[in-house]
Amino acid sequence: MSAFESLWFAGNFFVGESKLAMVTTRQLTTLALTRVTPGIGGSVQEYLWQYQGQQFPVVYEILGQGAPVLLLPAFSTVSTRSEMRGLAERLASQFQVVALDWLGFGQSARPALDYQPELYRRLLQDFVRATFARPLAVVAAGHAAGYVMQLALSQSAAWSQIVLVAPTWRGPLPTMGANPQLAGTVRQVVRSPLLGQALYYLNTRPSFLSLMYRRHVYVNAARVSAEFVEGKYQITQQPGARFAPAAFVTGALDPVNDRSQFLAWFQSLSIPVMVVIGEQSPPKSKAEMELLAEVPGVEIRRLPGSLGLHEENAADVADIIQPFLKEH
Repeated sequence: MSAFESLWFAGNFFVGESKLAMVTTRQLTTLALTRVTPGIGGSVQEYLWQYQGQQFPVVYEILGQGAPVLLLPAFSTVSTRSEMRGLAERLASQFQVVALDWLGFGQSARPALDYQPELYRRLLQDFVRATFARPLAVVAAGHAAGYVMQLALSQSAAWSQIVLVAPTWRGPLPTMGANPQLAGTVRQVVRSPLLGQALYYLNTRPSFLSLMYRRHVYVNAARVSAEFVEGKYQITQQPGARFAPAAFVTGALDPVNDRSQFLAWFQSLSIPVMVVIGEQSPPKSKAEMELLAEVPGVEIRRLPGSLGLHEENAADVADIIQPFLKEH
């Protein structure tokens, strides 16, 4: 393996196991394996999605009454609709909130598919068409932003309002400078039966998850408790859990190939769009978000937080998007 692969796999793992890590497996066992309740506290539903001649269960959840608002979690190794719980609880007093687990993540099916952007474009399009009878508001975090914008362009009647929280369009390895060939090699290695399982195991250790949350996802390290990390760790340990995250990390789920494509999606939309930027986001990601402030018609709001802004500071996010949703 190359030095770059070692950085992501072995290197990051050993850093995670060093004294920098704040949570160890031994600490977690002393918690009597406290379980974090999945979901947003609503009614759990299942959408049976037809794709490539197969049927896959996709889990979503409904909370509250009123005009519908779709919540889409960010893509990540620990992606789940549960990260939208704080937002859902606050919005449910005025809206009917629907939170989705993407295929390959959360409690949805995790088949060993070749995960590509077209899969998620079709899933979102089919789910919205099958579930909602009229245009609805959507709140999307991270990489989900690109798929929301694509649907807005191809079907302008899908959304009534768009809120993007810490939007991204480039996966972790490409952001770090990996070329497509290297990223593809990493992806195939992770998909392999034995070595892939071992590497995925190393990079989902609680200590590594804790380190990554403290560095890139949360600002308040005190909130990355042992119980919190245990809940995230559980998400990574489901059968088939490595396939979709490997695609995300290596850039295979990037909705566009370059910045200009991403920015072009915002140029001529007639749908109201708000972008919420985390002020402590990693520099490269934040720089991409700030470029959206130059696009006419895009409402920009900035809040303390990083890539996990929608989860860590859900109350603050809800406070600024509720008036936006009501106004439009």
